Amino acid sequence: MTPYPPEHLLHVLHEHQQQFLYISDQAICEIASRLKLPRAQVEAVTEFYAFFHRAPRGRFDILFSNCTSCGDQKLMQQLCDRLEVSVDQTRSDGLISIGQTSCIGMCDHGASALVNGLTITSLSEQIIEEMASLIESETPVSAWPTSWFQIGNNIRKEGLLLTESLEAGAALKAIAGRSSDEILNEITASGLKGRGGAGFSTGLKWKLCRDADSDLRYVVCNADEGEPGTFKDRILLNSHADTLFEGMTICGQVIGATQGYLYLRGEYRYMLDALQATLQSRHEAGLLGSNILGSGFDFDISIVVGAGAYICGEESALIESIEEKPGIPRIRPPFPVTSGLWGKPTVVNNVETLVAAARIALHGHQWFETSGTWQSKGSKLLSVSGDCARPGIYEYPFGTTVQQILDDAGAENVQAVQVGGPAGRLIGEDHFSNHIAFEDIATGGSFMIFDKSHDLLEVISNFTHFFAHESCGFCTPCRVGTRLLKNGLDKICSGHGTAHDLDELQRTAALVSRRSHCGLGMTAPNPVRDGIKSFPQLFEAKLLHKEMEPEFNLDASLEEARSLTNRDDAEAHL
Repeated sequence: MTPYPPEHLLHVLHEHQQQFLYISDQAICEIASRLKLPRAQVEAVTEFYAFFHRAPRGRFDILFSNCTSCGDQKLMQQLCDRLEVSVDQTRSDGLISIGQTSCIGMCDHGASALVNGLTITSLSEQIIEEMASLIESETPVSAWPTSWFQIGNNIRKEGLLLTESLEAGAALKAIAGRSSDEILNEITASGLKGRGGAGFSTGLKWKLCRDADSDLRYVVCNADEGEPGTFKDRILLNSHADTLFEGMTICGQVIGATQGYLYLRGEYRYMLDALQATLQSRHEAGLLGSNILGSGFDFDISIVVGAGAYICGEESALIESIEEKPGIPRIRPPFPVTSGLWGKPTVVNNVETLVAAARIALHGHQWFETSGTWQSKGSKLLSVSGDCARPGIYEYPFGTTVQQILDDAGAENVQAVQVGGPAGRLIGEDHFSNHIAFEDIATGGSFMIFDKSHDLLEVISNFTHFFAHESCGFCTPCRVGTRLLKNGLDKICSGHGTAHDLDELQRTAALVSRRSHCGLGMTAPNPVRDGIKSFPQLFEAKLLHKEMEPEFNLDASLEEARSLTNRDDAEAHL
């Protein structure tokens, strides 16, 4: 198995689009024939992922983040005006396309964008002007200032995981000669729980997979951190990739797997070469491949790169994506530990969990237990962004208060904190004494700060737009419900909502949360529900004091019909 399967459907589509700027019907047929896949499958995948396009894009294809932390719509409009192109359009000469995308994981670097798939951070009005000149002169992106593409780690506080750099192979050598039962007992005794936010016992997950009846098992690392405001995995992948691959290898040894996959989010494609180089060096050092360190254990790792689909952070959707399908969540049970990748038992852990597992294998469970609370052992990496003086990565022992984090980050006049991204919790001052812990405020790692100058209703609206855009469309409650939530909140934000609309918003939110198929749908209403519960005055201040206001402007909606019939007389209006 090669570190980067070039014939994986997602990779083939990416390479084709890089060359031809879009994926045509003919290309779909040719790729389907070449990969021996059904044409319908190739077409469905092309349509599903946001980074694939069926119409030609510009030779310079720019996607601005629309995240509340790493997005700036004014800068996007500045570039559009400068180059005379509209948002979501390709200029008639084919030179430039400008559009929007969800958070690209650069929230500690200010306004950011993807240019032909490469990440540019710390955008400013001056950089936008320079960028416009480079595009007009058709200067290749490879010749643009290298400083624009440099992405720092911004580590502000180190703890158990970040303090030391693990020597390649150290954990594997530490467990040499120990049985898989002994290693599993070490992981279980540590109390390590999945760092994605759900908090499932890692040791139990590995045991369930190992004990499932099968001749094949897989290890999958979920590096698709698409939750807005989250960028901690970026640092681990950038500076601790060896430790991550060590954790995957140890998991493979425990459960009896010979193959692992790292699913890397498309927004982090710029790290692909470095990750492949790390895998290659581990091969050369005898830490991957056949007979690892002379133990008789075989294990290898391949990288699959996503293509812009938030839903693929859900483990069963991610598995579908590795299987070269649209990332639609599966019906569960069965769970991946018994029926995962290609129907085989599979452990899916995120980056932080596997890095922690490697450290535990090296230092022992007692070392890990020295940090955290009795229900939440160890530490948590937080991606701190928003209105604060010192955004970046902070590693805290579980049990740290929200106020402590705000103080360390230099946040003042704080109105609210979104913990765990839009799918997490929106909390106000009355919760700042709460603790980051599975038993109190659980989080996958996002910590977005909003001071009192922020229009919090606009922030909540941004989150509802995000979920409506990212719904995979599989189930009706999520597909329709997230759009109803977006439309309802838009109506209130525009000053046309009534008390009736607010009641409808709450009813819809409850229905979407209760009836959706997967975790995305279940958590999509959280910003609306938390907003109404904790900040009711924001909604009430926008309400009209009358019984009912139409959902939309019917007279304006008839404009197209008037235009088609060349009518603009009084009877053509309501």
